[in-house]
Amino acid sequence: AEDPDAKRVIDVARGLEGLRRQDGIHAAAVVITKDPLTEYLPIQRKPESGQDPADAPVVTQYEMHGVEDLGLLKMDFLGLRNLDVITDTVELLRRTRGVDLDIDDVDLDDAATYELLQRGDTVGVFQLESPPMRALLTRLKPTSFEDVSAVLALYRPGPMSVNMHNDYADRKNERQPVTYFHDDAVEVLGDTYGLMIYQESVMRVSQKFAGYSLAEADNLRKACGKKIRELMAKEREAFVLGCERTGYGADLGNELFDVIEKFADYAFNKSHTFGYGLVTYQTAYLKANYPVEYLASLLTSVKTNLDKAAVYLAECRAMGIPVLVPDINVAISEFGAIPADDGGRGGSITFGLSAVRNVGEGLVALILAEREANGRFSDFYDFCERVDPQVLNKRSVESLIKGGAFDDLGHRRQGLLMVFEQIIDRVLARRRKEAEGQFELFAALEEPGADGFDDARIDIPDTDFDKRTRLSFEKEMLGLYVSDHPLRGAEAALRRKCDCSIYELDGVEDGSMRVLGGLVTGLQRKWTKKGDLMAVFVLEDLQGTIECMVFPKTMQSYGHLLEDDAAVLVKARVDKREDTPKLIATEVEVLSDLITDESPPVRINLPAARASEPVLRSLKDLLHEHPGESQVFLHLGTSQVLRLPDEFSVDASTGLVAELRVLLGADAVLV
Repeated sequence: AEDPDAKRVIDVARGLEGLRRQDGIHAAAVVITKDPLTEYLPIQRKPESGQDPADAPVVTQYEMHGVEDLGLLKMDFLGLRNLDVITDTVELLRRTRGVDLDIDDVDLDDAATYELLQRGDTVGVFQLESPPMRALLTRLKPTSFEDVSAVLALYRPGPMSVNMHNDYADRKNERQPVTYFHDDAVEVLGDTYGLMIYQESVMRVSQKFAGYSLAEADNLRKACGKKIRELMAKEREAFVLGCERTGYGADLGNELFDVIEKFADYAFNKSHTFGYGLVTYQTAYLKANYPVEYLASLLTSVKTNLDKAAVYLAECRAMGIPVLVPDINVAISEFGAIPADDGGRGGSITFGLSAVRNVGEGLVALILAEREANGRFSDFYDFCERVDPQVLNKRSVESLIKGGAFDDLGHRRQGLLMVFEQIIDRVLARRRKEAEGQFELFAALEEPGADGFDDARIDIPDTDFDKRTRLSFEKEMLGLYVSDHPLRGAEAALRRKCDCSIYELDGVEDGSMRVLGGLVTGLQRKWTKKGDLMAVFVLEDLQGTIECMVFPKTMQSYGHLLEDDAAVLVKARVDKREDTPKLIATEVEVLSDLITDESPPVRINLPAARASEPVLRSLKDLLHEHPGESQVFLHLGTSQVLRLPDEFSVDASTGLVAELRVLLGADAVLV
């Protein structure tokens, strides 16, 4: 029997069928026409909820494919953070060093840039940051701008699924012979070692062998990308006929079309990758030649993304670039670059004042205006006397103290925190009296201390927090450990015990087991519906953070080891099923137990006369080949001893001593 409700539903559905469900706007697409848009298509206003239609953007009433079918130019303008980084770096160079760099005219054959790329030292370089990409760079060894662009085209699922990225690297570095399907293909594929990695390569091949026009070649490119069987059959027929007309024959035509059909699915737009490749090269150039200014700008660009900022802060440490807490006399609103005194490549980065918690841009502007007008602050009292009263917000000043902003004025953080409120109260009270005209006419002639600030000068105790507390306050106020890190000194243990860092998890497959080390932060213990105890915490290493789940079974065995700020090793399964990856812990080990089991230091005797650059380079490589937990001390003659950074800690039980004696002589190791 007929169901009237079902009939009504179907009738209504038929009326709705084919209609737009809703209007949308492409976030970056702009339609460009020679004459007014209304000469070509209908337009409308598209207001957001509650927005005045007069203020709403103008959009086309045709969707994107209809606009393209009309032959109109539609362009996507994408915002790119890295362009701001480049601009900020150039401005920093001009302001701090007096270097007027034209970034659009940099040398595309810069040796330092290619050395950086060949090392895979590309943390912070546009498009080249991931561990797998860095591994490809070290394998490919770029020596030209074309290689840089090729890397971007090759590092995609399609080319990588057929090993094209490794084929390119091996052919370039003569580990694999370069082969062509025909001798005449050298002319069109010579610059890519016989591989069709660009869509333009497909087009050039079809022009050369089938006599296609540019328009016909572009149609072939589109047909290959769409993979429509009927369309591909027509294209094959036309292509083979073209090869016959040009004298290459039907057999080569069919063979070549098979190759094109396979490669076109993976080929990338060359103009696109060259455009992106230029930005990639420019960022690599800046990192290689102006690392302090570039990394300062990079940190500014991610100041609200603490995970990214931690990665770049760790990169600064790895490059030997000091990052300083925000100094009230030096820091600007954003991260700043302090050039080396001798004008060389050294220098340091200072944390931006606006990155301090509870210190807004407005307060920073007032501080900088006073500093620019009247010079540096001599001490905390001078700061309180000179800045606008709005700046003397106790919460903001407390944050500046905890963040280390007054360290270089000679005040210790704990001592200043004990008395800063009293000092501010005295200053503000005196300022109010001055504003009300309550000071005596001849007060200025009285002895110091009669009234005025000398009487209010409270001694600031010379006492400070322990290192752990200072770092904890830095993390609270700056979002990051800046002056040091609780894991500094444990790098050797982490290298030996861990499979990868948190940063390197990007290249790890879902479900993989990994061992990571770091600090337990934000620990929460929870009860499941079954009444079992579990835990969730954030694991933080020198380069990033990740959420870690500890389910009841693991909690029973290892839960007693978990506490906030504990340094631990975690064996865990990597879970990437959701947008944000996490770890599922299976084992936990306290890292401090590994650190406190100290290995004896290794002392190396290196007479100054032997400390040539080749010897030092060989020594550095040798130490890196034997990572461990023994601290290394370098004795330069009889009077100077250098403690090498923890990244050079070694394992002396793996033949290192013998190799040191071969390199430096029988008396190289001091016992």
